[in-house]
Amino acid sequence: MRTPFIASLKALGLAAALAVLGFGQAAEAANPLQLNFGLFGPSYDGRVKECEAALPTIISQFQEKESTFWNSALTITAYGRIHETAFRPWQSDNIPRRYCTGDVMLSDGKVRIVHYSIVEDGGFAGFGQGVEWCVTGLDRNWAYNPGCKAARP
Repeated sequence: MRTPFIASLKALGLAAALAVLGFGQAAEAANPLQLNFGLFGPSYDGRVKECEAALPTIISQFQEKESTFWNSALTITAYGRIHETAFRPWQSDNIPRRYCTGDVMLSDGKVRIVHYSIVEDGGFAGFGQGVEWCVTGLDRNWAYNPGCKAARP
C-alpha cells in the first residue's frame, strides 16, 4: 500500500532533477587564455648527474634501511665497476633518468651488484635529483623483484 505522500515526493525529486538538467549550460571548449593560464609544469632539461654522484646517497640509505627495518649491521664498504647502462631509454617526453650498475662490497665480505637510477627532479617533493636503487639479493621487501629487475631500464 503506497501512500500519496511518498509518490508525490518521488515525483517532486524527479521534477527537480529534470529541471537541473534542462536549465544547465552546455559544455564548451576552453578559450586560448584558459588553456595556458596558470599551467606551470616541470621543464626537464635532461641534466642528470653522473653515476658516481649517487653513491654517497646509496651508501647512507642502504645503512639506514638495513639498521632501521631489518635489524642488520650490513653496510657498503666499497664499490667498483660503476657504469651507465642507459640514459633516457624511453621517449624523450618522459622524466629524464640515468640508469647505472656497479659492484658493492658489503661489510660481510660479499660482493653484490647494485642497480640504480638517478631521476631529474625526483628528490623529496620534486626538489633535486632522486636516487632509486636496489642491491641484488638484499631486496628484502621485494620492491624491485625479481632480482632487482624493476630497478633496471
